[in-house]
Amino acid sequence: MPFEEDHSQGKDRPVLIVGRDDGWLLALPLTSKDHDADAAQESRAGRFWVDIGSGNWDSSQRESEARVDRVIRVNPQAVRRIGARLDADHFAAVADEIRRHW
Repeated sequence: MPFEEDHSQGKDRPVLIVGRDDGWLLALPLTSKDHDADAAQESRAGRFWVDIGSGNWDSSQRESEARVDRVIRVNPQAVRRIGARLDADHFAAVADEIRRHW
């Protein structure tokens, strides 16, 4: 999905596809920023993150986090590439946190 901070950047933010809603994909924003140190501040702001490790979605293989309090509907036609598949244990942890925050 386009970066929210500046749509003119021409680059995309990676997302984790977690499901479908009719014809839409349901996705969570990913970041390589570590939110462990500022978890309390993020929580007060209503933002919750889950560590998902590293994968091919990041060309530098940096550790990533998924934002589980924000589910985005994505048009499947807008998907530009598929980077990687998340392992079952990390996906289960993400799903548990989605249920907790929704």
